[in-house]
Amino acid sequence: MHKILIMTEFASILLEWYDLNKRDLPWRSTNDPYEVWISEIILQQTQVIQGIGYYEKFLKAFPNVRRLAAASEDQVLKMWEGLGYYSRARNLHAAAKSVVNDFDGVFPSTYKDIIALKGIGPYTAAAIASISFGLPHAVVDGNVYRFLSRFYGIETPIDSTIGKKEFTALANELLDRSAPAAFNQALMEMGALVCKPKNPQCQVCSFNAGCLAVGRNLVDKLPVKTKKVKQRVRFFHYIYVVNEDKVYIERRSGNDIWKGLYQLPLIESDVEMETEEVNRQLGCKSIFISKKKHILSHQIIYAQFYAVLRDGGDLFNGNKYQAITIDELDSYAFPQLIVDFFNEKTNIKAE
Repeated sequence: MHKILIMTEFASILLEWYDLNKRDLPWRSTNDPYEVWISEIILQQTQVIQGIGYYEKFLKAFPNVRRLAAASEDQVLKMWEGLGYYSRARNLHAAAKSVVNDFDGVFPSTYKDIIALKGIGPYTAAAIASISFGLPHAVVDGNVYRFLSRFYGIETPIDSTIGKKEFTALANELLDRSAPAAFNQALMEMGALVCKPKNPQCQVCSFNAGCLAVGRNLVDKLPVKTKKVKQRVRFFHYIYVVNEDKVYIERRSGNDIWKGLYQLPLIESDVEMETEEVNRQLGCKSIFISKKKHILSHQIIYAQFYAVLRDGGDLFNGNKYQAITIDELDSYAFPQLIVDFFNEKTNIKAE
């Protein structure tokens, strides 16, 4: 039954549903490979509703690949501020430079050349190749994994090497080679709108009659994942130093989270420290003012913020830190938890 559906009915049912139900999204009005690329990278770890604003802001700042390549890393990271996974922005920047240097500013039009760009994997390469150039490469993202695993009752773990190969092969077998762009977007949209992770809309799904997960009561058990994410717990103690209306900041470096972004002077510890211990390490008095919990994919950050007023600023003079005015904060890219802190606390002034 399902093999017959693969060859004769799957694409027509899917495309008919998509034509009636697809969302009106800004990146769907273009097949420009640069704009498709930007949208796909933004949406890798971002909800569509949030991604729209960032997509429009990013394209306004960098309307083409040459403008992106010519920008500074600070400018790119600032436009990315709040999206997280900042390696995506750095890879975008590096790939844009490659397009300019290696392809004379013209986005490559073959799957082989597209996937060779930094930060572009099989999914993104397939999306750009199919949407922008009509090439027959199936996309397999989380939405596609979920829908196919449920419809075909596949229990192979999607995070295994075998599973990735199995689902990619199936998606390519299903692909309508006469309309790869519409088919790929329709399959992702089906997973996003109907075959959702929680509370899927099985009762209105165009495929519910043949769905094996529905028939076998496996909807809430598929897809299968084997790997559990281990989250590292970290304790950050940020020092908000205000001295003559100057705030001290530093740039994060090394191979760690938020590389290239700016932060307040930081004391990291294995456990949460009391104010007295923070003061001992600082060598001056500070005042506890805020606490935040920030959850990343592999880390949980427990952040505490302390204010040091007036004379304490002398402790932070030197090459590691730079003093800027409060009004200049908007010119630098910070991790979101520090942005949230600034939004709440920029009324703190030196006494």
